[in-house]
Amino acid sequence: MIKEHKPFAQPIYVTRPILPNLEELTEKLKEVWESKWLTNNGPQHQLLEEKLRQLLKVPYLSLFNNGTIALITACQSLRLSGDVITTPFTFPATPHVLSWNNIKPIFCDIDPNTMNIDANKIESMITPQTTGILAVHVFGTPCDVIKIQEVADRYGLKIIYDAAHAFGVEIRGEGIGNFGDISMMSFHATKLFHTAEGGALTFQDKNLKLRIDLLKNFGIKNEDEVVMPGINGKMNELQAILGLINLNYFEQEREKRKLLTETYRQCLRDVEGVSFLDDSPEVKSSYQYFVIRIHEKAFGRSRNEVYSEFKRYNIFTRKYFYPLCSDYTCYRHLPSSSPTNLPVAQEVVQQVLSLPLYGELSVSDVEKICDILKSFRRKSH
Repeated sequence: MIKEHKPFAQPIYVTRPILPNLEELTEKLKEVWESKWLTNNGPQHQLLEEKLRQLLKVPYLSLFNNGTIALITACQSLRLSGDVITTPFTFPATPHVLSWNNIKPIFCDIDPNTMNIDANKIESMITPQTTGILAVHVFGTPCDVIKIQEVADRYGLKIIYDAAHAFGVEIRGEGIGNFGDISMMSFHATKLFHTAEGGALTFQDKNLKLRIDLLKNFGIKNEDEVVMPGINGKMNELQAILGLINLNYFEQEREKRKLLTETYRQCLRDVEGVSFLDDSPEVKSSYQYFVIRIHEKAFGRSRNEVYSEFKRYNIFTRKYFYPLCSDYTCYRHLPSSSPTNLPVAQEVVQQVLSLPLYGELSVSDVEKICDILKSFRRKSH
């Protein structure tokens, strides 16, 4: 007999932001009020930039008001044009930043295991119009950075990594922001570390730091000189103080998420029709999301059915990323968007489900979510 499960009394969302004690935030706000310096590279901004640079183990870092503006600026700073190869399995911002720079996104299929861009298929997409690769560390799992760099070097291409999910990720002790030409971190409220809205670019070239800092501040060099057409991408002091406080909590949050992730894996390890990625011994994870794949034939239910069923228990999961960017009306016409070009992505996008993961959840909450998921399974006869 199947055990009946009661819905959660309060909604269980896919994620919840770290929110520091209000008194702590108020104390920090007093510093800003006393300085009367609200934006334009203030002391809080400068302090956060340096602390993040050290934490992420990168030589250079530039803070932004959000990750999308940061990515748009990254494309500008590297003077990308023509075509850029990217993944269809990502958040809309990834291909949109290319379009905003008058660059055509060229969609490459994804790896069936990591769900990142398939490094073995990039080379076949390169044409004389290709100037770069915009790859995504999907759910914080690092791309095949070695293979991608080899391909880029062979063809003289620039690499930008969308590392929105990869805050604090390291490969063999090296910060994820050191790979490629530029990496973008997102500090949106849904992320492991956040500044409500915000982001950063990381890179290894000192000259790039000068150029990026000019581009995000209207191209203003000094009171009398504007040297390039820039935009307003600056992070303000209020965002910066929230970030400075949250830096004190993010490692604790990551440890809690690690425990919950291990609980999910333990509970779901032997459930037929459910699969997930395990940690790599070479990678320090962000534990940004816990994502499963529902294999309809083996599980007896589709991912969409599971997603809908969870709502009856007050559990709000996410079909992340659905639909594929290549299926948006604004990109569907591109030859690279053809489903025949993206068979793996077309399959994966129907399977992926992001389960709730944030520090306020308890181990017993996760065990209950897993029990409810197991109860959805229909055994084949």
